[in-house]
Amino acid sequence: MKRFNSLKLVVLITALSTFVFSCSDDDDNSNPPMETSVYLLASNNSDGNINIYDVTDGSNVTTKTLITTSVAADGIYYDQSDDAVIQASRSNLGLEGVTNISTITSGTSVGIDIMGTQDMSSPREVAVNGNFYVVADNADVDGDTNTPDGRLYIYSKNGSSFTLRNVITTDFKLWGITFYNNDLYAVVDATGELAVFTNFLSNTTDAMLSASKRVVIEGIVRTHGLTYDAATDTMVMTDIASAMNGQDDGGFHIIENFTSKFNGVSNGGTLAMSQQIRVAGSATMLGNPVDVAYDSETETVYIAEAGNNGGRILAFNNIGTGGNIAPVLNNSLAAASSVYLYKN
Repeated sequence: MKRFNSLKLVVLITALSTFVFSCSDDDDNSNPPMETSVYLLASNNSDGNINIYDVTDGSNVTTKTLITTSVAADGIYYDQSDDAVIQASRSNLGLEGVTNISTITSGTSVGIDIMGTQDMSSPREVAVNGNFYVVADNADVDGDTNTPDGRLYIYSKNGSSFTLRNVITTDFKLWGITFYNNDLYAVVDATGELAVFTNFLSNTTDAMLSASKRVVIEGIVRTHGLTYDAATDTMVMTDIASAMNGQDDGGFHIIENFTSKFNGVSNGGTLAMSQQIRVAGSATMLGNPVDVAYDSETETVYIAEAGNNGGRILAFNNIGTGGNIAPVLNNSLAAASSVYLYKN
């Protein structure tokens, strides 16, 4: 048995007293924690401008618009290191970034601070892993609409420029993409399927690449948008249903405990509707939900709705049991195309 000498005992008592006093200070809220601000970025194919919604207080949402040189844009992302918004310009066919956005006032015309080469034909969603930016391009590659295909453009970001590293050609049409660690998940456009490319960035040269696995998501007619939340292992996917109906036949699916459920389905198999939550119906205003973002802390789903009434930004936070539920946020945005959520 070890014993403390008297000096050690005095030191220990002093340290414990300091600790208790410090805890009492915290309990008195002398130094309250800093509040987190929540922002939703949105791009569109109507004017290409960047819309930034402060959704910290759902009852008092404010909007800031940055006027860009693009006239149509899709995939959007926030880079905290540069306080920058990056979006895929469908009119300029490249990645474009605007820095220091928190200091720019609404209505300001902004230049391009981070620029890439104009390589693409029909850029859609953007997925980011470290300094690598992957853009899904849904243009027909071989000119034959009977053979579905698409391209994934892989760019590296270095300072104020994007450099094209390589291009992957897929054997299915693309739209939404998202990373989970080093695996890239992609919707199989024109179907209700979800595909994954494992260790995607290890493919460093131009090549044709088939997905590591494809799974049918039961209940989805035609998927477009997806997002994955690693903190809660939740995947959210959108369903635009019939492309001819942009008003009221869309929806979105929430897949909790996604990893085990997806891994439990064999390649070519079906993830059952009983393992998902579906939100759809006339009250939702979902007709052509092309992209989605998810806040797991408040369990809020944000949607870029391209069709209903010309385009909307919608939010749903009463999603636990799914069904025909009305949005808690409904802002008009013509030809809304992509959303991204960030906090600071």
